Amino acid sequence: MVKIKENIKETIQKFGSFNIFCLKEVTRGGLAYYAWLAFLGVLILIGIVGYHQQFVHGHIVDNMSDTVPWGLYIGTYAFLVGVAAAAVALAVPGYVYHWQPIKEIVVLGEIIAISAVVMALLNVTADLGHPERIWHAFPILGKPNLPLSLIAVNILVLNAYLILNIIIVTYFLYTSYLRRPYNKIFFMTLMLTSIPAAISIHAVTAFIFNVLPARPYWNSAILVPRFISTALCAGPAIMILAFKVLRKVADIDIKDKALFKIAEIMVIVLFVNLLLFMAEVVTEFRSATVHTIHIQFYFKGLKGHQELILWAWSGALCNVFAFLLLLIPKTRNTHVTLNIGCILVIVGVFIEKGIGLVLPGLSPGTLGMLYKYSPSMVEVMISIGIAGVGALIFTVYSKIAIPLAFYRPYEANKEAIEEGLETLPKVSVSELPRIL
Repeated sequence: MVKIKENIKETIQKFGSFNIFCLKEVTRGGLAYYAWLAFLGVLILIGIVGYHQQFVHGHIVDNMSDTVPWGLYIGTYAFLVGVAAAAVALAVPGYVYHWQPIKEIVVLGEIIAISAVVMALLNVTADLGHPERIWHAFPILGKPNLPLSLIAVNILVLNAYLILNIIIVTYFLYTSYLRRPYNKIFFMTLMLTSIPAAISIHAVTAFIFNVLPARPYWNSAILVPRFISTALCAGPAIMILAFKVLRKVADIDIKDKALFKIAEIMVIVLFVNLLLFMAEVVTEFRSATVHTIHIQFYFKGLKGHQELILWAWSGALCNVFAFLLLLIPKTRNTHVTLNIGCILVIVGVFIEKGIGLVLPGLSPGTLGMLYKYSPSMVEVMISIGIAGVGALIFTVYSKIAIPLAFYRPYEANKEAIEEGLETLPKVSVSELPRIL
């Protein structure tokens, strides 16, 4: 019993020193680092000002209405849930197939997933009329009507996935701080659990849309695989660009073959996404039923309303050009063209899952009326603030993870030299001439 108490006390002390290290690491940096934090602070302040206006005056300051209740917030939410789910693209090759170049950067992918989930939850919070009543959707505290309410299920799986990723990252960094290997059974259980959890959060998000029979544009079984395929396109694209920025700024060893392998996975899934998109388009246009009015409104316009046509074709062309650019090994393995391809994928998927998913599904309405929507300044301000929060979370976590998960070359050499000196035979000065 005494030994158990001593072990608990020692663990608390070590974890306390780990937290102190994290705090010191986050508050330490150069001028560029502090300037970046100040810039993110300005973005967050803009979001706070916008949300204050919305909270005081209500959703009347937004351009949403009873007929178009979902807009920028929900479109961004659907996109960000996919980015969070894309951590599976690193977890599978890294910890299922144990491919070392990707295994080294899985922790950064999990950090991106944490940032994306937090931003997704903030977008949902901004979309709620009374966010202070959200506790009604949680078990024990309220009556979430599980499992019939998909909204309640979605809240549970998103928060569970967020907690799971926080535990994974914290445990990995804590063991790295102690310079000891992690418990393989415990850590691998967490990593393998995160794989189906990542798929489930996006599948449940798709279910919220496709189980609405009054919205034929969403009421399609193919929506779930389309959600997952777009997630495994945009998420890896964001990761590639983020890893390149970290490699440049923090001077860490992220191997090119890891980035190129992620791009290879991305282009395969992008082909699947284009195939599913083409199947949807052909089915809708060839069937020529009354339900095709939504996709016609999106791609061709209706009754003089053509505000979505440019977005529709721009998103589709971005995905096609990105696929062609990344399909060729030479352009996929060249950094300039890889960057362009990743940007095209992000833009194309955001248009497809943001604008192209929400707005055509709500207009024309159930009575056949067409409605026009564009985000208000308050919505844009809140979205900017949410982006600032996500970037701040990624910055803080990366600042802690880099010195722990990636050992500096000079530190590694110093340790090797010290270890080597300790193993040398100890001889006296008088014996040196004889040895030489």
